Amino acid sequence: MELSEEQTAVRRLARDFTEREVVPYTAEWDRAESVDRAIVKKLGALGFLGLTVPEEYGGSGGDHLAYVLVTEELGRGDSAVRGIVSVSLGLVAKTIAAWGTEDQKHAWLPRLCSGDALGCFGLTEPGTGSDAGSLTTRAVREGDAYVLDGSKMFITNGTWADVVLLFARTGDEPGHRGVSAFLVPTDTPGLTRREIHGKLGLRGQATAELVLDGVRVPASAMIGPEGKGFSVAMSALAKGRMSVAAGCVGIAQAALDAALSYAARREQFGKPIAHHQLVQELIADISVDVDAARLLTWRVADLIDRGQPFATESSTAKLFASEAAVRAASNALQVHGGYGYIDEYPAGKLLRDARVMTLYEGTSQIQKLLIGRARTGVSAF
Repeated sequence: MELSEEQTAVRRLARDFTEREVVPYTAEWDRAESVDRAIVKKLGALGFLGLTVPEEYGGSGGDHLAYVLVTEELGRGDSAVRGIVSVSLGLVAKTIAAWGTEDQKHAWLPRLCSGDALGCFGLTEPGTGSDAGSLTTRAVREGDAYVLDGSKMFITNGTWADVVLLFARTGDEPGHRGVSAFLVPTDTPGLTRREIHGKLGLRGQATAELVLDGVRVPASAMIGPEGKGFSVAMSALAKGRMSVAAGCVGIAQAALDAALSYAARREQFGKPIAHHQLVQELIADISVDVDAARLLTWRVADLIDRGQPFATESSTAKLFASEAAVRAASNALQVHGGYGYIDEYPAGKLLRDARVMTLYEGTSQIQKLLIGRARTGVSAF
């Protein structure tokens, strides 16, 4: 595969931005458990928050491979920053572009694409993670409005977001039937947010619990048909898994870069450790994982851009890339030896950040079930 001139330029722009605006502050943000919020407007100014969104709605256009290239570079610098884009653009703005009314598109997309507003994705609940169809947040119709009650957990961008793409049960049918989707401004009375601290990784990311107590929104806040919210969520996550995979490629690439740099300058037994065969084996394993994860992820973007089915391939990329990122970061830490265990060096943070990638937007086990069902035609659920 060969990148076009435009894709190469976007990749270079993202790389330069990451080296200038992200990498110098990564350790500081991790220790402080907070990314500098000024990064949002900088991401918007370069068009990174509007990739693939039509220009008529304030987006920057472009194809999905360009989007993957940007998320990969941001993931290489700091996955907490990558998550801002993956969620606000990948899960929220793209969903509004695909499912929203013209009023919803014009109300939210220009702000989301410019960085004047951020979005978050309100699906996971304290008692429902992988079994998203069993969510218990309710939306009750009262005249020309809905009243929402419930709670959401582990919501990326939760305390920063201006709008929640929120999923709630509007009917009494069990499972995914009867779930609807809403665009809920976060300043709506009755909506409270609590940031979650003490995370293993992605420490700089604003991860939150949302509580809805009598939150009233107009009926026009519903996005997509009533009772089709689960379809809205799954369509968002199918593309979202590509974004997570791209971020994992970035983590694995950062692990490779760090291992190569350290192995070239660290001396043991009278020579740089890069000369030792078992160190080369660790580096070779990282390198293979990077290449394989990258190609699987680029394939998903290519399928989307050509209008082909991509859901199974997206699960495949997410499964492999997330597990590969963990392996790559662990191997990079091994190359660093004891120094890899302190945060003066990047390997430890990479491993902590990589670990959650096997959990969110569908665990590795859920991806295996999805892939198995697609290949056999037999549901394991």
